[in-house]
Amino acid sequence: MTPVLYEYWRSSAAYRVRIVLNLKQVAYDSVAIDLTTGAQRDPAYVARNPQGLVPALDIGGAILTQSLAIIDYLDTAYPATPMLPREPLARARVFAQALSIVADLHPIDNLRVLNRLTDQFGADQGAREAWYVHWIEIGLTALEAMTADGTGPFLGGDTPNLADVCLVPQIYNARRFGVSLDPFPRLLAAETAAAAVAEIAAAHPDRVKPVG
Repeated sequence: MTPVLYEYWRSSAAYRVRIVLNLKQVAYDSVAIDLTTGAQRDPAYVARNPQGLVPALDIGGAILTQSLAIIDYLDTAYPATPMLPREPLARARVFAQALSIVADLHPIDNLRVLNRLTDQFGADQGAREAWYVHWIEIGLTALEAMTADGTGPFLGGDTPNLADVCLVPQIYNARRFGVSLDPFPRLLAAETAAAAVAEIAAAHPDRVKPVG
């Protein structure tokens, strides 16, 4: 049975999963969950994902949630094009790089947090953007330092790995909010290399944005 990905085209977490599905040559169907209209809170969707978040991946009736858990499943089920090194120390370092985005940066800059800033604290658009940029700059500065000794075009060296998968959507978001990326040459080089990979390019939000 073809997996079904419940996603929002601009979601960073869904973007990560699309990249890995493409890199591993896993065909899938996509079902749009429009976060801007609150579709993620629809009871039918919450029955699939109690957190009311995207993505969710349906694999023959079993529902997987959380982008890194989904990627871990895909990495185990489809071991070609591995996302993590096998050597324990290298694996831990790549995981730390990925988590610096997935656990520390992205959650405090996502849509529900930005909306809460407005609803509870009266933040206007300028304040929301300042919050967003502040945390992106802190997170990318740390990741630049964490990957400074890397070799090869990708954060993963000669091939993209989990850190690259997490980096690409975050750089996309940074550009949307006008963040200067000049202080992050290592990250930009890796993102440029990733953009040249057909499977990664095909996962770009502009390539999957619903029409109409």
